[in-house]
Amino acid sequence: MTTTSHQPTANMPSYEAARDGFTWAAAAASLDGLPGGALNIAHETLDRHADGPLGDTVALRWIARDGLRCDFTYITLRDLAARFAGVLEALGVRRGERVFTLAGRVPELYVAALGTLRHGAVLCPLFSAFGPEPVRERMARGDARVLVTTRELYDRKVAGIASQLPGLRHVLLIDEDLPARMEAAGPAPVTPTRPGDPALLHFTSGTTGSPKGAVHAHRAVIAHRATTAMALDVHEGDVYWCTADPGWVTGTSYGLIGPLACGATMLVDEADFDADRWYATLARERVTVFYTAPTAVRMLMRAGPAARAGHDLGALRHVASVGEPLAADAVHWAEEVLGLPVHDTWWQTETGAIMVANYACDPVRAGSMGRPFPGIEVAIARRDAEGQVVRRDDGLPELADDPGEEGELVLRAGWPSMFCEYLDDPLRTASCFVGDWYLSGDLARRDADGWYWFLGRGDDVIKTAGHLVGPFEIESALTAHPAVVEAAAIGVPDPVAGQVVVAKVVLASGHDDTPALRRELRGFARTRLGPAIAPRRVDVVATLPHTRSGKVLRRLVRARELGLAEGDLSTLEPTA
Repeated sequence: MTTTSHQPTANMPSYEAARDGFTWAAAAASLDGLPGGALNIAHETLDRHADGPLGDTVALRWIARDGLRCDFTYITLRDLAARFAGVLEALGVRRGERVFTLAGRVPELYVAALGTLRHGAVLCPLFSAFGPEPVRERMARGDARVLVTTRELYDRKVAGIASQLPGLRHVLLIDEDLPARMEAAGPAPVTPTRPGDPALLHFTSGTTGSPKGAVHAHRAVIAHRATTAMALDVHEGDVYWCTADPGWVTGTSYGLIGPLACGATMLVDEADFDADRWYATLARERVTVFYTAPTAVRMLMRAGPAARAGHDLGALRHVASVGEPLAADAVHWAEEVLGLPVHDTWWQTETGAIMVANYACDPVRAGSMGRPFPGIEVAIARRDAEGQVVRRDDGLPELADDPGEEGELVLRAGWPSMFCEYLDDPLRTASCFVGDWYLSGDLARRDADGWYWFLGRGDDVIKTAGHLVGPFEIESALTAHPAVVEAAAIGVPDPVAGQVVVAKVVLASGHDDTPALRRELRGFARTRLGPAIAPRRVDVVATLPHTRSGKVLRRLVRARELGLAEGDLSTLEPTA
């Protein structure tokens, strides 16, 4: 297997030394900052490089679906972002107002994102595969003022819901009016935002209620840069490819901000997954660091060795994954086929950046999440029979002492990329913390050497193909159909996607279970939700199990689907 001829020293040569010597204050001091203690993500990702030795270095290399390649240097990308900021200024968009993007992976998306941050507005990227209802829900909750999209996406996904978005003042169409506006606009300077000023709004789904809008501040760039350098081992001048779409938090933190903050060349491919294309791209572009999802690794595995054959991956130095747990067999496959193991990482929308990882300086422990990033304190909190974190007499979590003990993964609050709040939802925000410990909702254990191992989610959120999907959102879409009176969405294991969504529905009176109706319901859900998160299968059932308080017991639905032990049924509503 071909290996790279040049192996730079890892940015973290020793985990123990890095852990002992790391401080967030020192990480912050490595950035430029702005006069008076101001800090702006766009300045740290573009201006400080554009005004220095990296100005003519390629910042963004874009590959179109048809294979066309376009390069944007740090100077060029900075100037375009400044013009987009000028567009927002000319429109009267105020600091702190929210700019939504709904587009595929095209250069204008990245320009708009960086220009929004430069202007001091709040960026909220949406996944272009969302259907109209998820788009409406997020834009309404986020009080969208500006939408950047294409004519085709606007007509299909926004035109029908625009009347329900009274706060939306401007729609900028990438393929119509935006180029002229950019040409006419004067470049705007960087707004001197404060470190705690809001910068990013990412929506994440929960098991009940509507999607939660996690707000992150400009200081998040401190963690984005530090973790990209130390957890992903990205060096200045690396060719770095993160396959995540900016509509998800990974595609923003590590598909945009992190690599540019580190002075790397960021590769963006407009096309969807294709094994032959991906291998060819890794080889042709001499990619050095590759960050992708376990689902993508599984799809490469499914493509077989023939797809890998003939591609020189000698430049590839570090491969990492995120999205759902990476099984040991995928790590071993990568060692054999790619010539490198995959370094799994763990973090969440709320954490904003990598919290636990397998590092370049350590042998990978296949199947493990890794060890906490320096500056992050992680522990295992004990949970009671009801799934609640056990509290000590002083109200703080009761932490596990023994290696191997299972519990909830908790992190001591205070890192720069920690979310500030759930937008307009203080109760939900408060529920994530016990004292100064953040409750992740994920179950894990720690081994005797300090490595953490993921066990499962503590709630019903579904992870499918790298997307975090809240069952409530799916159920709401299905129950909007006149034939459905109640629905429950669950995730069932899938060898490629990790999980796929399966929905159980109870029909309203007067409707019969037929293959045609089930096809209609799947199509109805796809239209409202988009194919990425719509149910793969819809089953009709007579009843759904409920708790005594009236909640659908999705845990039991899933156990019965998979033939698992049903567990404690003490909260189950009695049936007649």
